[in-house]
Amino acid sequence: MSETIEHSVINPLKINDDVSDIDQWHEGRLILINKPLDWTSYDLVHKCKLALNYNLGIKKIKIGHAGTLDPKASGLMIILTGKFTKLTDSIHEYAKNYQAQIFLGGTTPCYDSERPIDTYYPIGHITEGLIRETALKFVGKNIKQYPPIFSAVRINGKKAYRSAHKGLEVITRPRFVDIHELTVRDINLPIINMDIKCSSGTYIRSLAYDLGGSVGSGAYLYALSRTQIGPWKLGDAMALDDFVNLLKSSA
Repeated sequence: MSETIEHSVINPLKINDDVSDIDQWHEGRLILINKPLDWTSYDLVHKCKLALNYNLGIKKIKIGHAGTLDPKASGLMIILTGKFTKLTDSIHEYAKNYQAQIFLGGTTPCYDSERPIDTYYPIGHITEGLIRETALKFVGKNIKQYPPIFSAVRINGKKAYRSAHKGLEVITRPRFVDIHELTVRDINLPIINMDIKCSSGTYIRSLAYDLGGSVGSGAYLYALSRTQIGPWKLGDAMALDDFVNLLKSSA
């Protein structure tokens, strides 16, 4: 199978598709799921695997996802089964679209809402014009950012968040990402609503943190939804309950 994935070649599972062919699950399926808030990416994959086991009797199958979402993020995840799991790296290369809510005036240790604010900052000097002008500086290629210490980025072979949770000192290395588009949709301080299209590997949490510092304040990612990965859109995704019910109807 070609490493180049075309939407017309690999269509996602539809709510009315026949899912009774066990061999097809091993050959490969691509499923678009709307991940709920507070679930880990592993939670979603595990629940999909359990549903296949319980409803279709598929006990051993390769299954994974093509792009992590943090627990405090919702939205589009791509679940792959069988031979399609080999396409994970190729799908990672696609640009991703997000809708983000950024809280201006405070920071958290994890750069998002999973932990409470640890430091507050003034925002009285901040104008809409300053926010929009500053946001434009984050659009382009090779934008430098540091991953949050509470992230899965590996440092000396270990995931950073595991050391951070133990209270150990964690120093992440900078990475360079592409921000293709960044649109400030509306501003109702302390909340800024943004649409973002970026390369794989971008931490929207770090973008929020850096934006806060650049306007002379602090910020963290208040809410995040992934709306698109390459050609695949959130509007075409199904809820996990819909996926489970589809399997039940063919059992």
